[in-house]
Amino acid sequence: MNIDNLRGQIDVIDQKLIDLFKDRMQITLEIAKYKKASGMPVFDVARERSLLHRVSERAGSEFEIYMRVFFSMLMDVSRSYQHKFLAEASKLSATIQKAVEQTPQLFPEKALVACQGMEGAYSQYACEKLFTLPDIMYFSSFEGVLQSVRNGLCRYGVLPIENSTAGSVNQIYDLLQHHDVKIVRTARIQVAHTLLVNKGVKLADVKEIISHEQALAQCSIFLAGLKNVKITVCENTAAAAQKVAESKRKDFAAISSKACSEIYGLSVIGDGVQNNDGNYTRFICISNELEIYPGANRTSFMMVIPHKPGALYRVLVRFYALGMNLVKLESRPIPGRTFEFMFYFDVESPVYSPALIQLIGELESSIEDFRYLGSYSEMV
Repeated sequence: MNIDNLRGQIDVIDQKLIDLFKDRMQITLEIAKYKKASGMPVFDVARERSLLHRVSERAGSEFEIYMRVFFSMLMDVSRSYQHKFLAEASKLSATIQKAVEQTPQLFPEKALVACQGMEGAYSQYACEKLFTLPDIMYFSSFEGVLQSVRNGLCRYGVLPIENSTAGSVNQIYDLLQHHDVKIVRTARIQVAHTLLVNKGVKLADVKEIISHEQALAQCSIFLAGLKNVKITVCENTAAAAQKVAESKRKDFAAISSKACSEIYGLSVIGDGVQNNDGNYTRFICISNELEIYPGANRTSFMMVIPHKPGALYRVLVRFYALGMNLVKLESRPIPGRTFEFMFYFDVESPVYSPALIQLIGELESSIEDFRYLGSYSEMV
């Protein structure tokens, strides 16, 4: 028998599976309607466990695992289909719709914005990319930025969330667990690091280099090539440049931006010392209020997923079933809660998409600790 004949047999079986699948989905929907009308819970854990046990036994040892996976996915897809018809509009969906309608058509040009760092820090450049005429208030810590937004001192805050070379800024993800803020826009900033020194200093003279830990990680290849040089971490790249300038030392250098050489009167002895010329940092703009501006095509969630087999899969399959493009997944441990993690998801989809609204409704109703962080567009 040749391959065309074998594929023909597969096609016949596939058509039978399609017909059976449609019949099964319709019956599960009728069962869900009956349960809802009778006040019975739609999701029956015992029934699902019994079904998986039964199909595993019938499949035999060779196909047992595959059959459990197949039916687990089938039941998750069934629940998604049931939710589409049975779920009432969630409060969160209504809140999102209201924000879409009430948010101004244009992102504000002027605002009081909180940033971590000081003049010359990359957060300043991100702020100036997001706003035409920002009034920037600097804070010494990321916590200070979040607190200023939460207590109403600043309307917006700008924070780094990830770097293309060094990865996620974990501290920001940890802080988002404790501060109820919303993401209203993001921006990508090209990062080009330089090695700055006081006038007359040469590379051979340098015995200590200072910068922010993310910047140091982004320049790891350059730093690895230096011998007998101490690496020191400080709060941000602009502060590193300032410390070198104020020290007057002839063996001290900072990894910072070229702009900081002009601000603090330093010389550039190493240009483009980052590992990758395509190095960028992504910044989030946060607000106390939910603001969804036109063109919002990215949405962020955070949720606690139970620590048991298949729990994460059951969330991910919802994205797949609804055709959602998941562009980022991050997990962070929850302090004081053993083996529990907060998961962060970024999904690429217009906020106006019915599939996104359905996804939000499903997650809100099925995940005990679920938070919507906002829908927004990204400036590149």
